Amino acid sequence: METIRFGTDGWRATLEEFTTPRVRMVGQAVGTYLRDEDLEGSVVIGYDARETSRGFAEELARVVCANGFDVIMPERDRPTPLVAHAIVERELAGGLAITASHNPPEYNGVKFIPEDGAPALPEVTDAIADRLAEPDPLPADEHGTVREVDLTTPHADATVDRLEELVGPLGLDGQTVAYDAMHGSGRGTTDALLERAGASLECLRCERDPDFGGGAPEPAPENLEALADLVTDDATEPTLGIANDGDADRIALVTPERGYLDENLFFAALYDYLLESASGAVIRTVSTTFLIDRVAGAHDEAVHEVPVGFKWVAQAMADNDALVGGEESGGFTVRGHVREKDGVMMALFAAAMDAEEPLDERVDRLLSEHGTVVQNKRSVACPDHEKSRVLSDLETEIPDSVAGTDVDDVNTADGFKLQLTDGSWLLIRPSGTEPVLRVYAEATDEPRVDELLGAGEGLLEPLVE
Repeated sequence: METIRFGTDGWRATLEEFTTPRVRMVGQAVGTYLRDEDLEGSVVIGYDARETSRGFAEELARVVCANGFDVIMPERDRPTPLVAHAIVERELAGGLAITASHNPPEYNGVKFIPEDGAPALPEVTDAIADRLAEPDPLPADEHGTVREVDLTTPHADATVDRLEELVGPLGLDGQTVAYDAMHGSGRGTTDALLERAGASLECLRCERDPDFGGGAPEPAPENLEALADLVTDDATEPTLGIANDGDADRIALVTPERGYLDENLFFAALYDYLLESASGAVIRTVSTTFLIDRVAGAHDEAVHEVPVGFKWVAQAMADNDALVGGEESGGFTVRGHVREKDGVMMALFAAAMDAEEPLDERVDRLLSEHGTVVQNKRSVACPDHEKSRVLSDLETEIPDSVAGTDVDDVNTADGFKLQLTDGSWLLIRPSGTEPVLRVYAEATDEPRVDELLGAGEGLLEPLVE
């Protein structure tokens, strides 16, 4: 049981630790939790494209059914956002997704999604962890059933409806988009949604490969070179490149002028786009750009900063009736949709935004109006069991200035965010999924960001043993 730890977004581990008996224990814990909370209805169980995911999903289904719940499953691997949407649309008791998201193929994972379709908060995952146990089936005549259903069409219908409600009719006819599924669960889902909306598609890595081509399905710049080459080539037609991670809850964009588009810049552009026809606050994490604040300020809208982790974004969206929420790692959702990051939905929004005004032009305009921002991050190796000690020691070592600039404020919502008098900032926080401490920085140019990142590493190095 000690091996099963629910982090920022569920439990992930290598297949040496992520085993069938432990997955069955998670299934039993979820069944017990649902019964203890008097939650009724079916449970949806989805899974990603990994070799082992369907089998693990079926094991979960057996245990959950043995606890008295009917289970619905998709006919094949599908994006995690479709699982979250099905929970709300069908008024289910909750859902589970077998996925390790962007991690390499030797990993797998499981996440529980409660009845509101938003990421589970710590009190829920703690309650499930407390109930981990060997399967304890009810009498056979009390078992639920399993059936396959279509999760794709209802999600696509809702996505198109939400976009048209917020910004008006779709206008993607004549637009050519390049889509890179990275061999993940977005294939046949994200591209199908874009085609339904009228876009022409050029697809890359849209065949299932459980090994993801030998790498990790992480839509980082170094993994999207083919997509970038296609979009930035003047001789090709795509005006926008879109990629999803392994379970398609995150999005990455490529544009003709910039190549890989920083997720912070996309977030600012998305908010600016939505504010043309709607209003509302924005939710961002502590690691996300202050450019969001400048866009909000220009429209007299509020900004709410939360710790890293989409569960905090989702909670703040509910508390503040926010228009949009997101994080610098490429996870976003909008008001009126499920409060879970959705890379499939965001693909449609990005294409519609680009059709109205090329993304490069919108970003250029925003930077001209609000000032240039550059952000980057680094990782410092640190065992999980040492993170608390290092951060505790760091609290007594916070300097009055960083890289020659005074510290104006220290935000401790998630680690330590040092806001400097020149408008730049440095953030040091623990990763929830890897044995590292993250160091983030934002400033007006890359040399300054590198200087701040170096200063952050310098603060940590004497403290990490």
